[in-house]
Amino acid sequence: MQKVVVHRPGGYERLVLETHLTPAPKAGEVLVRTVAVGINYADVIVRWGLYESAKKYVGWPITPGFEFSGAIEAVGPGVERFRVGDEVFGITRFGGYATHVVVPPDRVFLRPAKMSHTEAAGFPSVYLTAYHALFQNVVVRPGMTLLVHSAAGGVGIALLQLGKIAKCRVIGVVGAPHKVETALRFGADAVIDKSSQDLWAEAKKLAPEGYDIVLDANGVSTLRESYKHLATSGKLMVYGFHSMLPRSGGRVKYLKLAWSYLRSPWFNPIHMTDKNKSLVTFNVSFLFERTDLIIEGMNDLLEWFAEGKVLAPPVTTYPLAEVARAHADIESAQTTGKLVLLT
Repeated sequence: MQKVVVHRPGGYERLVLETHLTPAPKAGEVLVRTVAVGINYADVIVRWGLYESAKKYVGWPITPGFEFSGAIEAVGPGVERFRVGDEVFGITRFGGYATHVVVPPDRVFLRPAKMSHTEAAGFPSVYLTAYHALFQNVVVRPGMTLLVHSAAGGVGIALLQLGKIAKCRVIGVVGAPHKVETALRFGADAVIDKSSQDLWAEAKKLAPEGYDIVLDANGVSTLRESYKHLATSGKLMVYGFHSMLPRSGGRVKYLKLAWSYLRSPWFNPIHMTDKNKSLVTFNVSFLFERTDLIIEGMNDLLEWFAEGKVLAPPVTTYPLAEVARAHADIESAQTTGKLVLLT
């Protein structure tokens, strides 16, 4: 088998494609021969050595990657749900950038016939993130108004669609003109292009009473104003800190990171109680033990996909050997939809 290995933190040169023995599945495991594997911004943070769950569960060396699509190549003793040859997709806590992955069967799902392998490889991480945000962390009611930052990215596209399924009004925020159409196509009722519009003036105009939920993975660049623009009983949902990190060069700028950390707002629970606003945060890579939540989410998502209520995000593909180029592109914040490696 081939897999991308990062032996120590650093730039693109740390992404090394290596040949290893193909593992055999143990009892209660399946071996999947991948066709495509999804890329997430979290993989970049893993490469930099800044991803907490990567340090906790794996350490160095590490193979990034949370999601894949392919076919069952072997099943371990005790596995009855899948057979060799079944076309599947699923999630793995790291190890995804590889031609083969070994995972428990409860992290694998049959690939819908109407979903290509490339689409399936880019589906689970972003949609489970969005599902966990909206349906497992807060109570979403019809008529709520949501503000979705990074609305043309993978998670953003998922949030737009799930927000519409929940019968909410959804406002998307993008950072470039070429992303506006994507956000509108996937369900945004209105889109703010912060590269040419005053983000917060437009946000105020579109929701004068504030937002019931603001979904923000930017970090210091928007957190303070995102909280400020919450409605009474509003929730600020935080699941990333992208603006603290570089968009080019492939290396962490530690002075910028430290300065961003110092500038990050601190939320006082007494103040939040007085203002009747809340902060909710999560990291889905720590959720792998909660198979009940994962299965609940994927069952709903696949049902909505079958009904046409959820669409797979647009995909840009790269050969596995060009993983460094893919990382550079996702760091740039200029891409839309999902990036996927072909194995």
